[in-house]
Amino acid sequence: MLFNLLRGGISFPTVIAYIFSSLVVIFLTLPIHEFAHGFIATKLGDPTPKYEGRLTLNPLAHIDYFGALCIIIFGFGWAKPVSVNMRNFKNPKAGMAITALAGPVSNILVAFITMLILAVIEPIILKNVILTYVQIFLVFIIEINVSLAVFNLIPIPPLDGSRILNAFLPDKIYYKLMRYERYLILGVFALIYLGVLDLPLSYISNAIINGLWYVVSFIVNIF
Repeated sequence: MLFNLLRGGISFPTVIAYIFSSLVVIFLTLPIHEFAHGFIATKLGDPTPKYEGRLTLNPLAHIDYFGALCIIIFGFGWAKPVSVNMRNFKNPKAGMAITALAGPVSNILVAFITMLILAVIEPIILKNVILTYVQIFLVFIIEINVSLAVFNLIPIPPLDGSRILNAFLPDKIYYKLMRYERYLILGVFALIYLGVLDLPLSYISNAIINGLWYVVSFIVNIF
Protein backbone atom coordinates (compact mmCIF):
# COMPACT_ATOMS: atom_id res chain seq x y z
CA MET A 1 0.00 0.00 0.00
CA LEU A 2 2.87 2.39 0.75
CA PHE A 3 4.18 1.91 -2.79
CA ASN A 4 0.73 2.66 -4.19
CA LEU A 5 0.49 5.84 -2.11
CA LEU A 6 3.90 7.04 -3.26
CA ARG A 7 3.20 6.20 -6.89
CA GLY A 8 -0.14 7.98 -6.67
CA GLY A 9 1.48 11.25 -5.72
CA ILE A 10 -0.19 11.35 -2.30
CA SER A 11 0.80 14.25 -0.05
CA PHE A 12 3.62 13.78 2.44
CA PRO A 13 1.36 14.26 5.53
CA THR A 14 -0.92 11.50 4.21
CA VAL A 15 2.05 9.15 3.82
CA ILE A 16 3.12 9.97 7.39
CA ALA A 17 -0.45 9.29 8.60
CA TYR A 18 -0.33 5.91 6.84
CA ILE A 19 3.03 5.00 8.40
CA PHE A 20 1.78 5.92 11.89
CA SER A 21 -1.41 3.92 11.36
CA SER A 22 0.69 0.94 10.25
CA LEU A 23 2.76 1.20 13.44
CA VAL A 24 -0.41 1.26 15.53
CA VAL A 25 -1.56 -1.90 13.76
CA ILE A 26 1.83 -3.56 14.28
CA PHE A 27 2.12 -2.73 17.99
CA LEU A 28 -1.54 -2.94 18.95
CA THR A 29 -3.69 -4.83 16.44
CA LEU A 30 -1.32 -7.73 15.73
CA PRO A 31 -0.91 -8.49 19.46
CA ILE A 32 -4.71 -8.37 19.84
CA HIS A 33 -5.05 -10.74 16.85
CA GLU A 34 -2.62 -13.28 18.29
CA PHE A 35 -3.94 -12.87 21.84
CA ALA A 36 -7.41 -13.66 20.50
CA HIS A 37 -6.12 -16.93 19.03
CA GLY A 38 -4.44 -17.86 22.30
CA PHE A 39 -7.33 -16.78 24.53
CA ILE A 40 -9.92 -18.80 22.62
CA ALA A 41 -7.64 -21.83 22.37
CA THR A 42 -7.09 -21.72 26.13
CA LYS A 43 -10.82 -21.39 26.82
CA LEU A 44 -11.44 -24.41 24.59
CA GLY A 45 -9.00 -26.53 26.60
CA ASP A 46 -5.54 -26.05 25.08
CA PRO A 47 -3.01 -24.57 27.53
CA THR A 48 -0.22 -24.34 24.92
CA PRO A 49 -0.52 -20.56 24.28
CA LYS A 50 -0.38 -19.89 28.03
CA TYR A 51 2.69 -22.10 28.52
CA GLU A 52 4.46 -20.35 25.63
CA GLY A 53 3.76 -16.89 27.02
CA ARG A 54 1.41 -15.82 24.24
CA LEU A 55 -1.54 -14.79 26.44
CA THR A 56 -0.28 -11.22 26.52
CA LEU A 57 -0.76 -7.99 24.60
CA ASN A 58 2.97 -7.26 24.81
CA PRO A 59 3.93 -6.73 21.13
CA LEU A 60 7.42 -8.13 21.73
CA ALA A 61 5.86 -11.56 22.30
CA HIS A 62 4.09 -11.51 18.94
CA ILE A 63 5.87 -9.38 16.35
CA ASP A 64 7.44 -10.98 13.29
CA TYR A 65 9.66 -8.25 11.87
CA PHE A 66 9.33 -9.28 8.23
CA GLY A 67 5.56 -9.56 8.62
CA ALA A 68 5.51 -6.11 10.24
CA LEU A 69 7.49 -4.67 7.33
CA CYS A 70 4.96 -6.17 4.91
CA ILE A 71 2.17 -4.34 6.71
CA ILE A 72 3.93 -1.01 6.17
CA ILE A 73 4.72 -1.72 2.52
CA PHE A 74 1.72 -3.75 1.34
CA GLY A 75 -1.00 -3.11 3.94
CA PHE A 76 -1.12 -6.74 5.06
CA GLY A 77 1.24 -8.96 6.98
CA TRP A 78 1.46 -11.27 9.96
CA ALA A 79 2.82 -11.85 13.47
CA LYS A 80 4.38 -14.93 15.02
CA PRO A 81 1.68 -17.61 14.88
CA VAL A 82 0.37 -18.87 18.20
CA SER A 83 1.06 -22.57 18.67
CA VAL A 84 -2.09 -24.60 19.24
CA ASN A 85 -2.42 -28.32 19.95
CA MET A 86 -5.81 -29.23 18.53
CA ARG A 87 -5.71 -32.62 20.27
CA ASN A 88 -6.50 -30.80 23.50
CA PHE A 89 -9.84 -29.66 22.13
CA LYS A 90 -12.96 -31.68 22.86
CA ASN A 91 -13.81 -31.38 19.17
CA PRO A 92 -10.41 -30.86 17.46
CA LYS A 93 -11.64 -29.63 14.06
CA ALA A 94 -14.31 -27.31 15.42
CA GLY A 95 -11.98 -26.03 18.15
CA MET A 96 -9.26 -25.26 15.63
CA ALA A 97 -11.70 -23.49 13.32
CA ILE A 98 -13.08 -21.32 16.14
CA THR A 99 -9.56 -20.51 17.35
CA ALA A 100 -8.49 -19.55 13.83
CA LEU A 101 -11.58 -17.39 13.31
CA ALA A 102 -10.87 -15.44 16.50
CA GLY A 103 -7.96 -13.59 14.88
CA PRO A 104 -9.79 -12.10 11.88
CA VAL A 105 -12.81 -11.36 14.08
CA SER A 106 -10.56 -9.33 16.40
CA ASN A 107 -9.42 -7.28 13.38
CA ILE A 108 -13.03 -6.60 12.43
CA LEU A 109 -13.81 -5.53 16.00
CA VAL A 110 -10.83 -3.14 16.06
CA ALA A 111 -12.01 -1.66 12.75
CA PHE A 112 -15.54 -1.33 14.14
CA ILE A 113 -14.39 0.43 17.33
CA THR A 114 -12.19 2.77 15.26
CA MET A 115 -15.22 3.60 13.10
CA LEU A 116 -17.23 4.46 16.20
CA ILE A 117 -14.46 6.77 17.40
CA LEU A 118 -14.26 8.39 13.97
CA ALA A 119 -18.03 8.86 13.78
CA VAL A 120 -18.08 10.55 17.20
CA ILE A 121 -15.22 12.98 16.54
CA GLU A 122 -16.00 13.62 12.86
CA PRO A 123 -18.01 16.83 13.54
CA ILE A 124 -14.94 18.26 15.31
CA ILE A 125 -12.61 17.14 12.51
CA LEU A 126 -14.72 18.87 9.86
CA LYS A 127 -14.18 22.20 11.63
CA ASN A 128 -10.39 21.96 11.57
CA VAL A 129 -8.36 21.28 8.42
CA ILE A 130 -5.36 20.08 10.41
CA LEU A 131 -7.49 17.46 12.15
CA THR A 132 -8.36 16.06 8.73
CA TYR A 133 -5.16 14.04 8.99
CA VAL A 134 -6.49 12.47 12.19
CA GLN A 135 -9.42 11.30 10.10
CA ILE A 136 -7.06 9.93 7.44
CA PHE A 137 -5.04 8.18 10.17
CA LEU A 138 -8.16 6.48 11.55
CA VAL A 139 -9.40 5.52 8.08
CA PHE A 140 -6.07 3.83 7.38
CA ILE A 141 -6.35 1.85 10.64
CA ILE A 142 -9.81 0.70 9.56
CA GLU A 143 -8.64 -0.28 6.08
CA ILE A 144 -5.54 -2.14 7.27
CA ASN A 145 -7.48 -4.08 9.91
CA VAL A 146 -10.15 -5.17 7.44
CA SER A 147 -7.45 -6.06 4.89
CA LEU A 148 -5.70 -8.19 7.53
CA ALA A 149 -8.95 -9.98 8.32
CA VAL A 150 -9.69 -10.69 4.66
CA PHE A 151 -6.10 -11.74 3.93
CA ASN A 152 -6.04 -14.14 6.88
CA LEU A 153 -9.33 -15.72 5.78
CA ILE A 154 -7.83 -16.87 2.47
CA PRO A 155 -8.17 -20.69 2.76
CA ILE A 156 -4.50 -21.39 2.06
CA PRO A 157 -2.07 -22.83 4.67
CA PRO A 158 -0.77 -21.41 6.96
CA LEU A 159 -3.39 -18.62 6.99
CA ASP A 160 -6.32 -18.74 9.41
CA GLY A 161 -8.71 -19.53 6.58
CA SER A 162 -7.04 -22.89 6.04
CA ARG A 163 -7.73 -23.87 9.66
CA ILE A 164 -11.38 -22.96 9.18
CA LEU A 165 -11.47 -24.93 5.93
CA ASN A 166 -10.08 -27.94 7.80
CA ALA A 167 -13.38 -28.20 9.68
CA PHE A 168 -15.12 -29.03 6.41
CA LEU A 169 -12.51 -31.14 4.61
CA PRO A 170 -11.61 -34.79 5.08
CA ASP A 171 -8.28 -35.15 6.89
CA LYS A 172 -6.71 -36.88 3.90
CA ILE A 173 -7.32 -33.90 1.60
CA TYR A 174 -6.32 -31.32 4.22
CA TYR A 175 -3.01 -33.03 4.99
CA LYS A 176 -2.22 -33.14 1.29
CA LEU A 177 -2.75 -29.38 1.15
CA MET A 178 -0.46 -28.93 4.16
CA ARG A 179 2.37 -30.66 2.29
CA TYR A 180 2.39 -27.79 -0.17
CA GLU A 181 1.93 -25.07 2.46
CA ARG A 182 5.14 -23.22 1.58
CA TYR A 183 4.44 -23.22 -2.15
CA LEU A 184 0.80 -22.23 -1.75
CA ILE A 185 1.55 -19.19 0.39
CA LEU A 186 4.34 -18.13 -1.96
CA GLY A 187 1.82 -18.43 -4.79
CA VAL A 188 -0.60 -16.18 -2.90
CA PHE A 189 2.12 -13.57 -2.37
CA ALA A 190 3.04 -13.75 -6.05
CA LEU A 191 -0.59 -13.20 -7.07
CA ILE A 192 -0.88 -10.26 -4.69
CA TYR A 193 2.37 -8.75 -5.97
CA LEU A 194 1.17 -9.11 -9.56
CA GLY A 195 -2.15 -7.52 -8.65
CA VAL A 196 -4.21 -10.57 -9.60
CA LEU A 197 -5.92 -10.67 -6.20
CA ASP A 198 -6.36 -6.91 -5.86
CA LEU A 199 -9.89 -6.87 -7.25
CA PRO A 200 -11.41 -9.76 -5.26
CA LEU A 201 -9.68 -8.80 -2.00
CA SER A 202 -10.64 -5.14 -2.42
CA TYR A 203 -14.23 -6.10 -3.23
CA ILE A 204 -14.55 -8.21 -0.09
CA SER A 205 -12.79 -5.59 2.08
CA ASN A 206 -15.01 -2.79 0.77
CA ALA A 207 -18.13 -4.89 1.35
CA ILE A 208 -17.11 -5.46 4.98
CA ILE A 209 -16.23 -1.79 5.50
CA ASN A 210 -19.55 -0.67 4.01
CA GLY A 211 -21.41 -3.13 6.22
CA LEU A 212 -19.59 -1.91 9.33
CA TRP A 213 -20.29 1.73 8.43
CA TYR A 214 -23.96 0.88 8.08
CA VAL A 215 -24.02 -0.55 11.62
CA VAL A 216 -22.00 2.37 13.02
CA SER A 217 -24.33 4.90 11.35
CA PHE A 218 -27.34 3.10 12.81
CA ILE A 219 -25.82 3.19 16.32
CA VAL A 220 -24.81 6.87 16.05
CA ASN A 221 -28.24 7.89 14.79
CA ILE A 222 -29.88 6.20 17.77
CA PHE A 223 -27.87 8.32 20.18
